[in-house]
Amino acid sequence: MDQDSFSLQLWLQLQPPLFQANLISISFCLFFFFFFLLLLKLFLRKKQSPNFPPSPPKLPIIGNLHQLGTLPHQSLASLSNKYGPLMLLKLGQTPTLVVSSPRVAREIMKTHDLKFSNRPKTTAPNVMFYSCQDVGFAPYGDYWKKAKKMCVVELFSHKRVESFQYVRDEEIDILINKVHKGANCREGLDLTQLLFQTSNDIVSRCVLGKKFEDENGKNEFRDLYTRRVIELLSAFCVGDFFPNFEWVDVIRGLVGEMKKVSKIIDGFFDMVIEDHVIKLRSNDRCDDKKDFVDIMLQQLNDEDYMFHDHFTRDNLKGILMDMFIGGTDSTATILEWTMAELLRNRNTMKKVQQEIRTIVGKNKKKIETMDINKMEYMKCVIKESLRLHPPVPLLVPRETTDMVDIEGYRVRAGTSVLVNVWAIQRDPKIWENPNQFIPERFMEENKSIDFKGSDFELVPFGSGRRKCPGIGFGIAASECVLVNLLYWFDWKMVEDMKGELMDMTEENGSTVHKKIPLCLIPLPYN
Repeated sequence: MDQDSFSLQLWLQLQPPLFQANLISISFCLFFFFFFLLLLKLFLRKKQSPNFPPSPPKLPIIGNLHQLGTLPHQSLASLSNKYGPLMLLKLGQTPTLVVSSPRVAREIMKTHDLKFSNRPKTTAPNVMFYSCQDVGFAPYGDYWKKAKKMCVVELFSHKRVESFQYVRDEEIDILINKVHKGANCREGLDLTQLLFQTSNDIVSRCVLGKKFEDENGKNEFRDLYTRRVIELLSAFCVGDFFPNFEWVDVIRGLVGEMKKVSKIIDGFFDMVIEDHVIKLRSNDRCDDKKDFVDIMLQQLNDEDYMFHDHFTRDNLKGILMDMFIGGTDSTATILEWTMAELLRNRNTMKKVQQEIRTIVGKNKKKIETMDINKMEYMKCVIKESLRLHPPVPLLVPRETTDMVDIEGYRVRAGTSVLVNVWAIQRDPKIWENPNQFIPERFMEENKSIDFKGSDFELVPFGSGRRKCPGIGFGIAASECVLVNLLYWFDWKMVEDMKGELMDMTEENGSTVHKKIPLCLIPLPYN
């Protein structure tokens, strides 16, 4: 022991006991004072930390990816029942907000719409939609605003949609003739395939001007490449959830396949555009029969047009890809589920057919648009089908541009947002008997809602800035096809012969369609 330590110990021993007791008390007081400061600091830090939405337990690295399942909209609906209508997941390295109630959807798509108007940049749209130079996947900004305005004003206005009625009529005539040829076939008719072809042909003629069929009626672009793009859009890309592992998608050949298909479609679009340019220069187009490419090229040649100096051919092709893929798959899916539900609900089928046949009358060769506009119950049937079977049950993801407070929770910038319209439109708090097909619910005054997304109880096409601009185009095609199928034919399930019910199992893709194609027997109506 050194001299200083010995001196201090000796000095303490010589002090009176009271002094020693006071010294110990002071030491304890200092200890508790600093301990109190530490607890106060921890408490304040906890109190000031952001209150994030509730989350299910996560696994290391993959987070909540394993909880998505093969039908993510159903898996997320089950999770939301437990963790609430606003739920935060970690999908790989991507924070993802899941919205499953109209109240929260209103916050996202109306109250704070501007902060939720961006799109996350993902692999498939980036490769196949010209680095997201379209409308559906483009990031929010000046280009997107102008592109959407052009689509809404020039391409999808009510007047423009009506101008394409002659295309719908001609393609539906072709469909009805095909169905007549397959009438009374014991094996049934693959209506799923026919609906896809008809939807694609309507879109192709409205957008590109023709169908590009060979002399045998085969359309390689429709039957091969359109389907392949739809498949690739729904493919699982590792880089979308783990950005540092984008190379995995390259090694497994997925990115290469996307580039290959994209190159073929790009060449096809270039050929179509050049053909339109030549015909426009020679004035070889009737004003009342111009397609979307004609309209866009004409606008872009106008020096006073807002896009004249800033719109490239890739921008044009990106928008064409939007309309071609979105218009084909969503319309065919709407019709497939509507026909399937009608076959399962015979009384509803009889009721809607009675309305259609009463309004149209007998001995008519063509069903007029004015007749379709009078069919209130038929429109309710389509609404109810879209309620139960929205083509895209998880709306295309949005992305937050800034920190925002929703329902008392803090959501960080850069968070991906999924609105689960499938869960919203089957919410038992809103809809009576939510899983049953009851079109009559929309005949009631309090349920006379439309597809504008203003009430957020029925939002199959979204709402706000990012709402699908082609709603009118898709609904017009769906109504025309459905009315003609129900007017000219009675329908019977092939399974009726075996005493079995129709399988309504869903299959996930760019849209959610029936896993088993819709195979029916058409019976010509006399």
